[in-house]
Amino acid sequence: MNFDFDLIIRSFPLLLMGAGVTVQISALSVGFGLLIGMFVGMARLSTLWPVKTLAALYVDFIRGTPLLVQIFLIYFALPLVVGQRIDPFIAAITACSVNSGAYVAEIFRAGIQSIDKGQMEAGRSLGMTWAQTMRYIILPQAFKRIIPPLGNEFIAMLKDSSLVSVIGFEELTRRGQLIIARTYGSFEIWLTVAFIYLVMTFTISRLVDYLERRYKTDDKH
Repeated sequence: MNFDFDLIIRSFPLLLMGAGVTVQISALSVGFGLLIGMFVGMARLSTLWPVKTLAALYVDFIRGTPLLVQIFLIYFALPLVVGQRIDPFIAAITACSVNSGAYVAEIFRAGIQSIDKGQMEAGRSLGMTWAQTMRYIILPQAFKRIIPPLGNEFIAMLKDSSLVSVIGFEELTRRGQLIIARTYGSFEIWLTVAFIYLVMTFTISRLVDYLERRYKTDDKH
């Protein structure tokens, strides 16, 4: 078997464009997932039974079903309910955001529970409401502790976003498939795709390590 370096060189710009789309999907999904997860995570700690139960059902359903099935539900099944076709980009972001939100919710819940209960009592004794104490005292401390797992969630979503290729969305994996269908260079293209994923995940992991060290340094001052 001859290894075709020229094929890699010719395909690299197209694959980089796909990588850019992959990063965009992952960033938007985890960004929306942060918003979803923060509120669902706090709902999981609520003393109101209906709120706590609904949050638990959402987390259990999403974490208990594959992302691929969730993508199919939103892209193929949901249009039958709403009576309108859903754009692949919207479907991809929605499915990945909802999926990420469930995992981020558990990260936030664990982060909040790791803060000493006396912090909440201290805030309430100063005249703050529950929401104010959570916003100004609990969440800032919890956020510093959840940076590593949030980084891991971003890396996981970066890799899992390859699943949106099944609905024809041209991210990195889909670009690789299209190039292979045209050139039959499976080994060269998949090796290049794997290398690009490795570079992206390695860069993000180093960034997470930097942020973790920085926040630890700030705490010492």
